[in-house]
Amino acid sequence: MTARRVRIVEVGPRDGLQNEPVAVPTDVKVGLIERLLAAGLTSIEVGSFVSPAWVPQMADTPAVMARLPPNPGGRYSVLVPNLRGFEAARAAGAGEVAIFASASEAFSRANINCSIAESLDRFAPVAEAARAAAIPLRGYVSCVLGCPYEGMVMPQAVAEVARRLVALGCHEVSLGDTIGVGTPDQARACIAAVAAVVPVERIALHCHDTQGRALDNIRACLDLGVGVVDAAVAGLGGCPYAPGAPGNVATEAVAAMLDAAGLATGVDPARLAEAGAFVTGALARVRAGADVSAFPG
Repeated sequence: MTARRVRIVEVGPRDGLQNEPVAVPTDVKVGLIERLLAAGLTSIEVGSFVSPAWVPQMADTPAVMARLPPNPGGRYSVLVPNLRGFEAARAAGAGEVAIFASASEAFSRANINCSIAESLDRFAPVAEAARAAAIPLRGYVSCVLGCPYEGMVMPQAVAEVARRLVALGCHEVSLGDTIGVGTPDQARACIAAVAAVVPVERIALHCHDTQGRALDNIRACLDLGVGVVDAAVAGLGGCPYAPGAPGNVATEAVAAMLDAAGLATGVDPARLAEAGAFVTGALARVRAGADVSAFPG
């Protein structure tokens, strides 16, 4: 009997590295992505085309993409905030673009300075352009299990944003516990609400491990049919607009948990460990002000 497959979407090169307090060299980013690909991860978020004034760590995304090896079995994805970002992503050869909304009005205003409805209206031209260019569109929903400003977020609010993202043309919607406060019961209630309006095979889960419950939350949703999980190698990341969200759940931990549950991921644990060691070692050198070119590549 063939094991059920769960696809891991690796978000470390974007969602992880964008929060580093010091500049991460292009060489390190490319080296990391090459190692992630070698580990069997084929859905990899490699950068964003957000204004460098807002997210300076992603300013070299075009240079990173120009140096990446082919990814015939999957896609390199990038985050875009608007039509200008989409056009830059298309010119760089992005295999997928992602847009982002929030289930919390307060977080939406703090993050992108507009309401949820306004944010979705802004993404309509992006969705239209992606459809015309035959580039897959992914959607993110932030704060699905709690907001740093509003507190509790109702599952029905998450479901409505997810529904609208799919109506725009998103083939997949990733539900993010942005500040890592959710519990397994809350996660299941959220997935159930979204699955009532979006096919469950189009739902992904994106957990932060602030309270140490990310794996429990993922595990609780697997038997509801969730088959896509976002994770960041070495637990990199967080959110600059969400105080108390220090890191994404580690890809290594997610892959090990799925393997123990008898679920197939296609990930090589040894190669994944190498990728984690590479990026943590390189970041330690960068933070210390050392020359990363001396780090073994």
